[in-house]
Amino acid sequence: MVKVSLCLPTYNRSHYLTYSITSVLKQTYEDFELIVCDDASPDNTAEVVKNFNDSRIRYIRHEENIGRSRNMRAGFAASRGEYFIKFDDDDALTPDFLCKTVTILDSHPDIDFVCTNHWIIDKYGNKDITATDKNSAKWGKDKLHAGVIEDLLWQTFYYQSLQVGSTLFRRDCLQSVDYMRPEADGCEDFDLLVRLALDNKRGYFLPEYLMEYRFHGGQSSLKQAVHFLGAKAFCLQSYRFTDTDLERERILKLASIQETLGLRLIEGGDVVAGRGLLRESAQVLTASKRRTLGLFLSYLPLNLRRIALENFRKVKPKDYTEQVREII
Repeated sequence: MVKVSLCLPTYNRSHYLTYSITSVLKQTYEDFELIVCDDASPDNTAEVVKNFNDSRIRYIRHEENIGRSRNMRAGFAASRGEYFIKFDDDDALTPDFLCKTVTILDSHPDIDFVCTNHWIIDKYGNKDITATDKNSAKWGKDKLHAGVIEDLLWQTFYYQSLQVGSTLFRRDCLQSVDYMRPEADGCEDFDLLVRLALDNKRGYFLPEYLMEYRFHGGQSSLKQAVHFLGAKAFCLQSYRFTDTDLERERILKLASIQETLGLRLIEGGDVVAGRGLLRESAQVLTASKRRTLGLFLSYLPLNLRRIALENFRKVKPKDYTEQVREII
């Protein structure tokens, strides 16, 4: 029986996988297994894993693509460790990650998981200090102190200050909340942390930079955006908070997601569903120029509609993701 199981779900990223696997094998803490879950990658992922020739690595390959969340669940089901971490196939752990997080869980039996801060790295693996500081401030990590996170629901849901990929969990606490719901595919990390908080699990923050999160740009497609927004709406609809302020924030967030999803559906041609979501969001949100524009554009031919919405996105202020892309 190993102490720690590390799950590395992967799909078609063999060019980054060597970096990620190497970061695990360089851990100063050695009582672990690494489970690489390959979601039917068409590239040379199998060869990359085989070249390591390390008995601590277990390779699971699905013959057909089963999707992100189900691939993660497969790795979790195969894990044997008391502690568990999942991180992405383009990210990495610093050498002391396991040593420091395992020590906290071993010495604090009342703690269910330990989250650390993380570096931002570019596509070449270089750490970017400016982007790291900006990311830490954006998500409020710079305001969290070492120790038990007392306002866990606010931190996971409202501030979204924690990240699954930089967190070591007790395996049994993940089992108790149904690890990685497939319906939340695309925002399953956010969903998992919120549900752990709702289940009164206890989290600990370690403000050391012990993980590397790779930011390599690129834009999501319309199909990907609709998929993500639909998953986020599912998550927001499934929560209920006894804290009245937090529940109000949930309702506002859901309406905002519905508005954005409605616009993207209209852009893609599903005007009936899109108009329905825009009108539903209007019951919660104040008057919105983009909602009014979206309803107007929904009556135009599809090609004109897409051109207008694309031009609208070009002139709107850049969001956080776009700003960080410029930094790195």
